[in-house]
Amino acid sequence: MKYFEPEIHEAAGGAAMDTSAYLIAVVEQTSTFADWVNGQDAKTPVPTCPEWTLAELVDHVGATQRMVALIVGERLTEPSKAFEAYVPAPADSAEWGAWLNGTAAEAKAAYESATDDTPAWDPNGGIAGAPYWARRLFGEACVHRADAAATLGTSYELAPEHAAAAVEDWLETMTSATYWASKPQYAEAMRGDGQTLHLHTTDADGEWVARREPDRIVLERTHAKADVAVRGPAVDLLLVISRRRRLEDAPALEVHGDRALFEHWVEQMNWTTGA
Repeated sequence: MKYFEPEIHEAAGGAAMDTSAYLIAVVEQTSTFADWVNGQDAKTPVPTCPEWTLAELVDHVGATQRMVALIVGERLTEPSKAFEAYVPAPADSAEWGAWLNGTAAEAKAAYESATDDTPAWDPNGGIAGAPYWARRLFGEACVHRADAAATLGTSYELAPEHAAAAVEDWLETMTSATYWASKPQYAEAMRGDGQTLHLHTTDADGEWVARREPDRIVLERTHAKADVAVRGPAVDLLLVISRRRRLEDAPALEVHGDRALFEHWVEQMNWTTGA
């Protein structure tokens, strides 16, 4: 049996932002992240990324921003130069704040002479990767700020429109052909024969249907019947599908239909958690 969530909405779609909006949000969220982590104990475990310490989380965020700054700023069509230029985060956590604000500024500055048509490496095979990386940096900032909040016991807030856009980024990334090909265990677990998952944010524009096929996951921005429908506030949906919050700790999310299908999906969303 296929399910709609209870309310039928006339419009359906994704929650994409433009490149400039993504970058502004990256700088703003990195600034908050930097304030939280600056001077904290580097060895503190990150509960939402069990294999990481706070130092490794900080290093990942800043290093990714610098990598993107090189890819876009130097119009790299393959990533080896950007990977080779890796410089670790400062060992002294009192320097983290300035370092993180600097890496975010570098990433934003790389886009000043770029357009959405600028050639740059895109792991999904596109030629103009600048818009892709702006969206990815935004998604990274949203999710990893949640990691910092969980680590430091800080309240996590995110505007519904930004949360919905981050859901879009997460879904685009986790259903990409590149991710499928690079994660054999994930691909094996997510193979299907047409099972469908409908996700819907109730406080911002965002609605998606994911269909599991034998060789891929098809993602559509639409309102349609599905085997399981999950609807609720965008931030709750983001944190649950990215495994930053347990489903049982997000009572505002409504699950209609095959709950086990949704739970199985979430179990596979272990891209950065190590769990």
